[in-house]
Amino acid sequence: MSSSTPATAPERVSLRAFWRELSGPGRWLLSTTAITTLGRGMVLPFTIVYLTEVRSVPLSTAGVLMGLIAVVALTVTGPGGVATDRAGPRRVLILSTLASIAAPLVMGFSTVVPGFAVAVGLMGLGWGLSWSAWNALIAAVVSGVARQRFYGVNFALVNLGIGLGGVVSGLFVDVHRPGTFVAIFLADAACLLVPFALLFGPLRGVGGPVPHPASAESPATYAAVWRHTPVRWLAGLAFLTTYVGYGQMESGFPAFARQVAQVSTRTLGLAFAANTAAIVVLQFAVLKRIDGRRRTRVLAFMATIWAGAWGILAATGWAPGGVGAVAGVVAFTAIFGFGETMMRATMPSIVNDLADDHSRGRANSVNSAAFQLGAILGPVVAGFLLHGGHWVVHVLVMLAGCVLVALAAVALERLLPPAVNGVHPPS
Repeated sequence: MSSSTPATAPERVSLRAFWRELSGPGRWLLSTTAITTLGRGMVLPFTIVYLTEVRSVPLSTAGVLMGLIAVVALTVTGPGGVATDRAGPRRVLILSTLASIAAPLVMGFSTVVPGFAVAVGLMGLGWGLSWSAWNALIAAVVSGVARQRFYGVNFALVNLGIGLGGVVSGLFVDVHRPGTFVAIFLADAACLLVPFALLFGPLRGVGGPVPHPASAESPATYAAVWRHTPVRWLAGLAFLTTYVGYGQMESGFPAFARQVAQVSTRTLGLAFAANTAAIVVLQFAVLKRIDGRRRTRVLAFMATIWAGAWGILAATGWAPGGVGAVAGVVAFTAIFGFGETMMRATMPSIVNDLADDHSRGRANSVNSAAFQLGAILGPVVAGFLLHGGHWVVHVLVMLAGCVLVALAAVALERLLPPAVNGVHPPS
């Protein structure tokens, strides 16, 4: 693993200065992010609706199908990291993009469960392969202090594309007209042609394999990566942040909002819009504030922000169904989004600044697997507690998790070289 020192930071952080710092491939990657994720945003909120209300798949079966996405993604994460290191992130992304293009096409034109199973399997394959390869490709074309800014701005653009896609499809789809759902799946596949074209066009010369140097202290294996203590702490931190964060946003939080806070589905839609708006509006301002600060301390501060958000959501349980509950639910997602802007800029930067070029795929895959485990376990525990009416216990578990995130971040700080932790070297 590497502990190399990133380049000295520029004196001033601005969008214009950031854009000038980027190489040509970096600019191509960033400028196409929103359109790439637009289609994903169109289908994500409505896939379960399509399965149950348009294709008449039982809700229990549809839930299993959606769960298969995470299972397949987790299964291919390990091999994907090896492939990224051996073949290069560009080739792995070509394969993952092909799977991601095929998935909505199969989903849109299938009418039976086996076809839907193939579609979600392709989704999981695409998502599982793309995580480590995408982060490794970014690290290959963006270096120094610009890397953290790139991860942050890219995250904001991803959310912008997904948010706009959800709005567009929400105004368009109609469960009484199956063709409208087929149309959004086709649109998703069409949007994914953009990164596919990039990989064969402006990005065809980057993201190749990096030979393992003969002078390296250890071979490029998962065992060698895992022996590095900071990697293990990062994996634990990734699991915890996902468990109390993303692992709750798609199931635990909506269930709490509906069953405990007793707000309408319209309020839920407004809440997710507030989350997207907070990320898009605040991301670059946050990047300016955290530039040059220790990333571990930023993550610890993020944990306190999330703890405050869970406290606000908990308050809605004692005053359900009213204006206060609506405000609390919306505030939760907005504040949560504020914390996300910190995590999505810092954590992948630590992973990729710490990793060597020849083991970067594996390092990202370890982090990805930890995220996915948190995303799988989070909904299971939330469902068990909320189904039993133990919402207070659920909130206490989330608050305890936030405390553990902060403590783990502080402990990780002692293991990281200052440069890897985001501290700029003296000018």
